[in-house]
Amino acid sequence: MKTILNKFQTVLMLLISAILIVSCESEMEEGLVTNVSVNVSSFKVNGVSGEIDHKNDKIIVTLPYGTAVNAIKPTIEIPSGAVISPASGIVQDFTQPIKYRVKNGNIYKDYQVTVQAQVPIISFKINGLSATINHSNKSILLTMPEGTDLTALQPVIEMASGVSVNPASGTTVNFTNPVQFTVSNANLTEIYTAKVTTPVSGPTVAFLGTASTRTGLTNPDEIAASDWLFGKYSGAVYISMNDISNGTANLTGIDVLWWHFDSATALPNDALNANVTSKIKTYLNAGGNILLTGFAAQYVDALGIVPSGKGPNNVFGDFLPSGFVDANSDWGISFKGNEAHPVFDGLQTYESGKANFLQKGTFRLNHTAWWFLPEWGGYVNGAGWRTQTGGNNLASEAWDNTLDGRVAVAEFPGGTANKKCITISMGAYDWYNETVNGNPSQPNGFLDNIKKITENSLNYLVTN
Repeated sequence: MKTILNKFQTVLMLLISAILIVSCESEMEEGLVTNVSVNVSSFKVNGVSGEIDHKNDKIIVTLPYGTAVNAIKPTIEIPSGAVISPASGIVQDFTQPIKYRVKNGNIYKDYQVTVQAQVPIISFKINGLSATINHSNKSILLTMPEGTDLTALQPVIEMASGVSVNPASGTTVNFTNPVQFTVSNANLTEIYTAKVTTPVSGPTVAFLGTASTRTGLTNPDEIAASDWLFGKYSGAVYISMNDISNGTANLTGIDVLWWHFDSATALPNDALNANVTSKIKTYLNAGGNILLTGFAAQYVDALGIVPSGKGPNNVFGDFLPSGFVDANSDWGISFKGNEAHPVFDGLQTYESGKANFLQKGTFRLNHTAWWFLPEWGGYVNGAGWRTQTGGNNLASEAWDNTLDGRVAVAEFPGGTANKKCITISMGAYDWYNETVNGNPSQPNGFLDNIKKITENSLNYLVTN
């Protein structure tokens, strides 16, 4: 009987508690205002209306070419009863996106607002092929099919409204050497340098992969890298790891092997197969060369290029649907002290010995396979790493001017001996920038630096 009474008391207390909770919630809800709008109705700058994306909470205003965006006073319309911060009519520096918060009653919404000037050149095409336009360094790059006569080409140039270009669109131009195009409107004049080339005759480069054929590659980063190689080098070939294993692939006559691996942090079993590694070792010992980029930098251990266990000690990165956009910082490298090294020849630098590879605002997965020096591995610094691995550390993160913190670019062996291997393994070495919430990523304005250091590395291995 006592047990039954205790159970009844417990149930009664729980029922009373539930009633009190519901009562409190009802009282709280009476004070909430939820049936109001926090959507920006209009966002204008100098009479130009911005594109408002209520789904993704973004506003983009595109102003005429040449408009300065460091002192902009927007005019904003919001629902009745709402407030916005910063307020309408307040001058803002839109060099970077700014967060605006709309609050109405008990609810609010944050908008990321971008105000930008329109680029002067929208597209640059020759014979239907589109050039890569870098508006940061004012460059236009286009590779035409092998055998194209560069002396008489007619670029079709689409310009922004109110902007002119000289030489004009449709003009016959000799692209044997780089050509300067002057763009201008009433407020600004700038010079873009256009470089039109054909695939160069040069070393025979084999692009390695785990797929049976190049068309079987599925990773977008690997596809982009291989597409560039085959467009750049007329002697490019594709070799699968399985072809090496079963003897189908003949490595004789291959000047450089290039393995760019982006698909997983761990190397695939196909590459680690003893039959594959032994044949690549034989190739290297006979004077062959190899470029390892991305996660493939770890291959230096399996190939015996470094002493056992001395491969990259910091391997990480996101995979879709993860990833992110760094809106605040460009990513790059420091090669202070190695400015004259051929692998850095022709890079677009922002100061001596420093170059960016991944532009802020561009989507990234941060695929990294490099060496941490002071923290892990007992290396202490760059000198310690060189002693223990037998390599030369050529570049580190941009902040590391002494190259004692990270190894992002390296060559093996060290010293002055003939080189046989280069590794490029920082997260900024990103050939393909995935979508952001289903929308195409901002183009990476530093992609040309990625192409250039790759080209330099391939050519350097052949000649050294």
